[in-house]
Amino acid sequence: MAVKKFNPVSPGSRFRVAIDRSDLTKGATPEKSLLLTIGSTGGRNSDGRRTTRYRGGGHKRRYRVIDFKRDKEGVATVDSIQYDPNRTAFIALVMYADGEKSYILAPKGLKAGDQIVSGKGVAPETGNCMYFSEIPLGAFIHNVEMRPGAGGALVRSAGNSALMMGREDRYAVVRMPSGEVRRILLTCRATIGVLSNQDHNLEIMGKAGRNRWKGWRPRNRPVAMNPVDHPMGGGEGRASGGHPRSRKGIPSKGLKTRSRTKASNALIISRKKKS
Repeated sequence: MAVKKFNPVSPGSRFRVAIDRSDLTKGATPEKSLLLTIGSTGGRNSDGRRTTRYRGGGHKRRYRVIDFKRDKEGVATVDSIQYDPNRTAFIALVMYADGEKSYILAPKGLKAGDQIVSGKGVAPETGNCMYFSEIPLGAFIHNVEMRPGAGGALVRSAGNSALMMGREDRYAVVRMPSGEVRRILLTCRATIGVLSNQDHNLEIMGKAGRNRWKGWRPRNRPVAMNPVDHPMGGGEGRASGGHPRSRKGIPSKGLKTRSRTKASNALIISRKKKS
């Protein structure tokens, strides 16, 4: 997967950098049985109050039902690699021997026609879902479970992967993409491989309109607001609004917001890297 630039035939194409999607299966259409309708909230909650700013509009989307659990054992054949408008990584449509179809997160290197399998005694090959008790040390993994049978909750975005580092008692030691090293039960599962679309972070929209298509509205700087609108607003001239903080007054740039009494704190061996 690579990026591609465009001739400056318009202001929007002059600086645009897009993802080359030649690895996607040509002519593949979404599987209708795995599509759901999702509405647009415009950043508003069930009371109609705006709880998230700068959201609204955007193109209509259909949700693709992803199998994060991978609990169906048996060999499945990859039918196609497709784009998903609801996530950064690509997805793969797989078909089992009994005719059942499902979507999974597509790892890098997975192609149409490949076969994948889940369960115990599985070979550690790209796309296979395995228990942590059987994953070899040094393997790159994604779609990591936190509770047995609950489905993958960690490492699901484009180009990401975690590293299997070792085993301690009934836990596996895993280094997350953030640099955090934590323990995960050996009875949890993960999928082998690095997620696809690793060049996603190199994409440049080229114009504001492309973000409007994604449902993002223009964003106003807090220091340009009035004091009634943001803690960093107000002041004479270009005076900054004090220390960086959120609209609710919570300081940013280093303030720890994780609860000190959270039960899973005991499973974290070392915190994530300082940025």
